[in-house]
Amino acid sequence: MADKSPGVIARTWRSLRKPSVKYSMLTLLVVGFFGGIIFWGGFHTGLEATNQLEFCIGCHEMRDTVYQEYKKSIHYQNRVGVRAICSDCHVPRDWTHKMIRKARASLEVWGKITGDIDTKEKFEKKRIVLATHEWDRMKASGSRECRNCHDFTAMVTSKQKPLAQKKHAEAQEQGKTCIDCHKGIAHLLPKEYEDPEESE
Repeated sequence: MADKSPGVIARTWRSLRKPSVKYSMLTLLVVGFFGGIIFWGGFHTGLEATNQLEFCIGCHEMRDTVYQEYKKSIHYQNRVGVRAICSDCHVPRDWTHKMIRKARASLEVWGKITGDIDTKEKFEKKRIVLATHEWDRMKASGSRECRNCHDFTAMVTSKQKPLAQKKHAEAQEQGKTCIDCHKGIAHLLPKEYEDPEESE
């Protein structure tokens, strides 16, 4: 004779669907609402903490290499006093792309755990691979993070140097994006990098 008693999953589902005997529906809704706010606030706070410069340079792999290069760049110190930090260039602002980037970044922690780039020598050996991944990501997004601050439509080309005017006009005509021409703007270029324009 077959056992007709419901399975564990069916029993659990049935109990979740039953009205609460102890608490009113209003109490459950209020607790759920405020619980959701607390969860969201905590999640958002944690997420924003990972966008801070201090977090990014928390490991010596970043602090001793790319951070030192960035401190010598125009994105760190300039005549107008505007500073772009790591997340401004490497983390999208919109929610969907930010979550995708954060998920991928969590996989990059593997390099830290395994010691893949834990010395300057190892980092330099992998610099071309790391840089190429980032350039490809920026190219695929149309340099979305660059355009948070820089945009062709906001440029007063008459105030640019003649070469910059020419290059920006060409870039617009050819559908180029920031990263096509501005590699190595905040970090050193890998030794193996060859500029496509120079090789033409």
